[in-house]
Amino acid sequence: MRHLLLLFIVIPILEMWVLIQVGNRIGAFYTIGLVLLTALIGINLLRQQGLSTLWRAQQRMNSGQIPVLEMVEGLLLAVGGALLLTPGFVTDGIGFVCLLPGLRQVIVARMAKHFTVMQAQSRAHAQSAYSEAKPQSHTIDGDFERHDP
Repeated sequence: MRHLLLLFIVIPILEMWVLIQVGNRIGAFYTIGLVLLTALIGINLLRQQGLSTLWRAQQRMNSGQIPVLEMVEGLLLAVGGALLLTPGFVTDGIGFVCLLPGLRQVIVARMAKHFTVMQAQSRAHAQSAYSEAKPQSHTIDGDFERHDP
């Protein structure tokens, strides 16, 4: 939570500083034009990548699979699109990272690995808590067949 608050403070200040620096170098008019251009490019890229991800998700569902990776990619596309519509070059850079297919797939793979490890740890913790709470008995489970003489 603290990191999120820090991001909401640091990112806008960084955005303002970068915009001022770029404005000083190329002028305010060109800076505004560049911000609008990155937003237009981002919207087109978002539309293209969103349709591609939706198509892959539909293919997976038609083959009886759950489109988990496509749903995570869709989430990243939404975040990337929102960042690209936010005026500024820092958020545009992060937004483009979320929209470019190769970089997005690397992020999704890392997220999947992270959540898989977290899920395994959670299961191990739940299993140990269950085995500690379960009373110990001397019952042996098994199958038997009856043979009459």
